[in-house]
Amino acid sequence: MAPKLKQVIVIRKDLKMRRGKEVAQGAHASMKVVLENLENPLVQEWLDEAFTKVCVSVDSEEELFSIYDEAKTSGIIAAIITDSGLTEFAGVPTVTCAAIGPDWSDKIDLVTGHLKLR
Repeated sequence: MAPKLKQVIVIRKDLKMRRGKEVAQGAHASMKVVLENLENPLVQEWLDEAFTKVCVSVDSEEELFSIYDEAKTSGIIAAIITDSGLTEFAGVPTVTCAAIGPDWSDKIDLVTGHLKLR
């Protein structure tokens, strides 16, 4: 199968966020990476197609940053989200998730392919 463009949303499951909070944080990450990279031809092509997203999980902040750093090192656009802590996390700003890509699925899979679907 030929590679397709996709974006992977990586959520920290150790935080035990409510499902709605996870969805909101993932949406923030997806929008942030797209809005910061609107001129990127891969973003434009992805938006013109099905703009496929996959949601996976990690077990810690350290693992999230490891995935994020590996994506950036691989030349994949990415964004990290830090929640303000107003509705959860007792007012403490907390890193919740990341968006990796959009980029070609075979390239993103090298970074995120081992992670479990959320």
